Amino acid sequence: MKKGIHPENYRLVAFKDMSNDEVFITKSTAETKETITHEGVEYPVVKMEISRTSHPFYTGKSKLIDTAGRIDKFKTKYAKHGR
Repeated sequence: MKKGIHPENYRLVAFKDMSNDEVFITKSTAETKETITHEGVEYPVVKMEISRTSHPFYTGKSKLIDTAGRIDKFKTKYAKHGR
């Protein structure tokens, strides 16, 4: 294994799924300025729109998540091309 190519700043980081507020802790080098208190301990937090706890493949449920209004933009843009 080559020396000096792997990051040295691994630390515990909280990853938060914003669609269902699920939080899990793992080691990461991800940079973030925000923090969260989870089970009485403060961690840097990385916010995600979807994770293993909300993804339809893992949950077996088909759920539509439209956080940026992309579906409404698409419908508005192509409404004039209706049938």
